[in-house]
Amino acid sequence: MRSLSLRPGVAMAVYAHPDDADVAAGGVMALWASQGCEMHLVVVCDGSKGAHGSKTTPERMREVRRDELELAADLLGVRRVHRLEVPDGDVSNSAELRARLVGLIRAWRPEVILAPDPTATFFGGVYVNHRDHRETGWALLDAAAPAAAMPLYFPEQGSAHQVSRLLLSGTHEPDVAIDVSAAIDVKVKAVLAHHSQTGDDAQGVSDVVRGRASQAGRALGLAFAEAFRSVELAG
Repeated sequence: MRSLSLRPGVAMAVYAHPDDADVAAGGVMALWASQGCEMHLVVVCDGSKGAHGSKTTPERMREVRRDELELAADLLGVRRVHRLEVPDGDVSNSAELRARLVGLIRAWRPEVILAPDPTATFFGGVYVNHRDHRETGWALLDAAAPAAAMPLYFPEQGSAHQVSRLLLSGTHEPDVAIDVSAAIDVKVKAVLAHHSQTGDDAQGVSDVVRGRASQAGRALGLAFAEAFRSVELAG
């Protein structure tokens, strides 16, 4: 594990559900935005099935989570949110999704993309990584390497663009960590903005977020960090 310091001019986060980016990489997103980075967030799913009870409807959940997403993105300093509105549970690494991601990459030309590591499936014998997360990760990998960089892939989606680096979160093989000590308070607020997912125990959620970030930074002597698998696609 090594410490990584980046200051991209344009970056993109591509995640499945409305709260995923905040949980996985909200510290990095807030840090970069505060440094002047043009931060884009792509949310693949519509959030319509993210309820822990049956006293609501998919339509209502979609509205609630859209409002939560807008609040969280504003807190993080995200320049623009791109909602693809795929129903929860229906994400697949299809040509259609890859084309949409290639189009966004070519339109906004990020230097760095944050995304879920699709190879991570089981966590500690108590959690299975959601299919939406895995399929989003695979689609993004295929869109960024090689499709977005090669003009004969999806030529209707604009001129080719080579992403320099992918940072994959939720990985079993992290090799870099980014110091987010200056942004940890903002990350906590952004995670708590997703009240439909976090519930009423704000202090408990805050403790978990800070605890995980503390653990990620401990080996490098950082107060708070976020860890990733780094893939360098271009120098």
